[in-house]
Amino acid sequence: MLAIPFLLFLLLIALGPILFQDWWHRYYKHTALFFTVLIIVLVLFFQQEHSYSLIHTAFEYLSFITLLASLYFATAGIVLKTDENGTPLANTILLLIGAILASIIGTTGAAMLLIRPFIGMNKNRLQPYQKVLFIFIVCNAGGMLSPIGDPPLFMGFLKGIPFFWITLKNFPFWLVSNGLLLAVFYYLDKTKNPIQFDHNPGILNLKIEGKRNISFLVLTLLILFLDPNIPGMEWLPSLAFHGYKLSFIREILLLVLAWASYNFTDKALMKKNDFTTEPIKEVAFIFLALFFTMSPALLLIAQWANLPAVKGYMSNDLLYFATGICSSVLDNAPSYLTAMSAAMGSVGLDINLRNDVLLFIQQSTFSKVVTISIASVLFGACTYLGNAPNFMVKAVAEQKGVKMPSFFEYIIKYTLPILVPILVANWLLMRVMY
Repeated sequence: MLAIPFLLFLLLIALGPILFQDWWHRYYKHTALFFTVLIIVLVLFFQQEHSYSLIHTAFEYLSFITLLASLYFATAGIVLKTDENGTPLANTILLLIGAILASIIGTTGAAMLLIRPFIGMNKNRLQPYQKVLFIFIVCNAGGMLSPIGDPPLFMGFLKGIPFFWITLKNFPFWLVSNGLLLAVFYYLDKTKNPIQFDHNPGILNLKIEGKRNISFLVLTLLILFLDPNIPGMEWLPSLAFHGYKLSFIREILLLVLAWASYNFTDKALMKKNDFTTEPIKEVAFIFLALFFTMSPALLLIAQWANLPAVKGYMSNDLLYFATGICSSVLDNAPSYLTAMSAAMGSVGLDINLRNDVLLFIQQSTFSKVVTISIASVLFGACTYLGNAPNFMVKAVAEQKGVKMPSFFEYIIKYTLPILVPILVANWLLMRVMY
């Protein structure tokens, strides 16, 4: 029963912008708050034994939104300018840069930095496939190489997985995924989209403005590591609750940094970026409801995964597709943690014990960690909801007057014919390697 609000909210997100667009844009905030309050009340009345999960969810959401806000406001004053027209080669190079940056400054940072110049380069020939493949590559597949890159991998880092361990393990999959996606993009851009300009000044010729905001961006990435669960950071103040150390110093600093970025950024640079606060507001409200409504759904999945009849079938194949399907609609970070908890529990280990995590990646079971990591990152591209940057790119593009594919159009026209074969290719590579 407690999974029903989540399913209803998903349905509203999918159908609202299509069937009652004006109402949805006017009342999505009220709708999100209604579902958030509804699920809190339902859990307190009908699932009191799991009421502690509401506190965990609140802190997870706080960590999530403060990081996104800090990155969003930091990049608001970084202007990438180019006199390059959006040729297939220039577009592909920019997406390759985005794929690399995604693992260095995070998918959110890379997406917010590059989406505006990408739209500007292609103003004369902007097509839906360009915007969706930007999401596939920059917002998802590119972030596979480091804990900074994508939220699920950062969750693993906080649990004890060494920083560069995932880089070495994921590199073959990063290469295959981004190589195939870039090849598909170049083919479509070359053959399906006629060039509509007379001259081309050169390859990218990028110029950057907003050095102050670059420092804000760097500070955000450094503050990210101020977590009491990371070795060497145990001295940080935290709230002990239900066996966890709940971080709050990092979140306060990120909020202060977001405020400083907004107030001390050159407003002329913000204007050049057509900056507004609406995209981050939309993400904040939508994901507030998603985080809280999907909490009972994730608990149900975890309970199911730990049933004796299921534990014996905790294969890489099952983990790949189960984690992936959940990451497509449940946000990939909690899906990652649920899958990791189930996989470790199946061999008698606890994800909340750092020594157990290290033992898990040192044994043959390490392949399960790689499998879960790849699935959570790549399947996060399947819908707008799989990863927060997907939704942010959609919101920024729409704020600039660019029409984005609807929820179902995104899946039917792009996820199924383009992304699914690449997901299968990664699964086959995983089977060959492990």
